[in-house]
Amino acid sequence: QAQLVESGGGLVPPGGSLRLSCTASGVSLKDYDMGWFRQAPGKAREGVSCIKGSDGSTYYADSVKDRFTIFRENGKLHLQMNDLQAEDTGVYYCAFVTWSGSGSPPEPFGSWGQGTQVTVSS
Repeated sequence: QAQLVESGGGLVPPGGSLRLSCTASGVSLKDYDMGWFRQAPGKAREGVSCIKGSDGSTYYADSVKDRFTIFRENGKLHLQMNDLQAEDTGVYYCAFVTWSGSGSPPEPFGSWGQGTQVTVSS
């Protein structure tokens, strides 16, 4: 399967913004159901957002609604993160997902990339 590569993480103060990107070697991601997940130290990986390849429907975890936006551009997947808070700190991963679109969180499948570190601290 395609190798996923995440980028765009960094260190930002509370209230700052970052844009994460996800690419796959030799494959456009525009037609796939894709999602973003994050994992803080000592905690389970959680779904943050996802987007359907068929109709562009989106999902956002309650904790990031109105602050994060998932979108695709030129076959790449992105996550625009605004008004970042300390609780957003973690390693962020993109993944292929299975998502019913009924309001349930997405389920990832396939291979994980290395992720990109997001640290929100003053």
